[in-house]
Amino acid sequence: MSSKDDFRLYIDEGYTTKGDYITIGAAMLAEEAITDAFVKIPLKTLNRHGLIAGATGTGKTKTLQVLAENLSEKGIPVLLMDLKGDLSGLAQPSPGHPKIEQRHAKIGIPFKASNFPVEILSLSEQDGVKMRATVSEFGPTLLSRILDLSVTQEGIVAVVFKYCDDHKLPLLDLKDFKKVLHYANNEGKSEFSEEYGRISTSSTGAILRKVIELEQQGGDLFFGEKSFDVADLTRVDNTGKGYINIIRLTDIQDRPKLFSTFMLSLLAEIYATFPEQGDSDRPELILFIDEAHLLFREASKALLNQIESIVKLIRSKGIGLYFVTQNPTDIPEEVLSQLGLKIQHALRAFTAKDRKAIKLAAENYPISSYYDTKEILTSLGIGEALVSALDEKGRPTPLAATLLRAPMSRMDILTDDELAQLIKKSSLVKKYGELIDRESAYEILNNKIKKAATLAEREDEKLTVRRSTASKSTRQNPILKVLTSATFIRGVLGVLKKVLR
Repeated sequence: MSSKDDFRLYIDEGYTTKGDYITIGAAMLAEEAITDAFVKIPLKTLNRHGLIAGATGTGKTKTLQVLAENLSEKGIPVLLMDLKGDLSGLAQPSPGHPKIEQRHAKIGIPFKASNFPVEILSLSEQDGVKMRATVSEFGPTLLSRILDLSVTQEGIVAVVFKYCDDHKLPLLDLKDFKKVLHYANNEGKSEFSEEYGRISTSSTGAILRKVIELEQQGGDLFFGEKSFDVADLTRVDNTGKGYINIIRLTDIQDRPKLFSTFMLSLLAEIYATFPEQGDSDRPELILFIDEAHLLFREASKALLNQIESIVKLIRSKGIGLYFVTQNPTDIPEEVLSQLGLKIQHALRAFTAKDRKAIKLAAENYPISSYYDTKEILTSLGIGEALVSALDEKGRPTPLAATLLRAPMSRMDILTDDELAQLIKKSSLVKKYGELIDRESAYEILNNKIKKAATLAEREDEKLTVRRSTASKSTRQNPILKVLTSATFIRGVLGVLKKVLR
């Protein structure tokens, strides 16, 4: 038996699967693709999360595109975070190319062009399905994590939420939340003190500054109604293909606070609403987080802990998370250890730091008698990658240098007209297009304060009339004059206290 035959047997045995799977390419030996030595990923293990890493220009985005296409073909919906704006081409079929045909001939898979059902979503003012959430849906704990608050400040946020629950004040947007914070230290100070204890002015000031920082990054666009229903991410079209939902994030990549706020709220909402899947044969939804370092780069320890917890727990809901970044070291070790599928494109060794990173990256992969992992990491070509997956029993598959298949859809973006047409025919754009601004905490408290001021003004007028009427009789009696003034002051304070309650 030749070395190629031995290698093909090594791959076939390692990637054999009884259930359904997706094929991402053919294994390579000595830089040559071994035809029909397919690298297959079982659908059963795709909820075990994954990593796509590699230097700029090595093919990470095309790998993401290939995975999204193959999942869609299997009826599995996908959510893509598009920070570079280069994924909309999934909605149009590939025009084909001789080099694509040559690649697929080496792999042993006939090439076919295809388009996929695509939904364009947006967190900002860009066109697309608007994704929003209310402050109430966030809850005090998650909001405190996002704002990176101290324990004391987190306690104040919890009190604010409790006050709003007790007094039926909807917290829909950041304007509502700021209004309640302001009220707690001003017009409603005595009310808060009596019911929940004294709230520090310096602490509420610090929280307000954090909220303003979030607003400046676009948080005011994200918080509000109509809230996005995460069940709309799991749609399948009438041909059985899963929808590929693309969130346009090109205009917020320099606003990591908003990006991490959105991601954490989305994952928390999915975890809270999706049912337990148990040992399912296929995932319910796969999320790809491109430029994943943005999620972790400026995250506080509390936020990182929250992300790590969700990564560990969410796979039981049939959800797979796939992080796309330049180097595995961009991902915290606690998260990296939870990733079952690793697709590593080439890394570049320009500096001593680069060489150290390559050594660390190589240690993430199983030892193989067919490869020197550190060496091959710097010699992989475009569209080639080291692959390590999990088999159906959750065991790591053999390490395989893989010639990856080409995308079936267009490897370029949609034109402006094509994008406009795609958005125009979306039913979800209509569903979430209207910005609802119903009466909430901001309006209710403003009305309450206005009402208190009006009643106090009326009481003041009444007392002024009484004082005027009584002035003749008190002019000659200094003691009676002092008593009347004291009565006036107590009356105003009494009205304010009564109304503010």
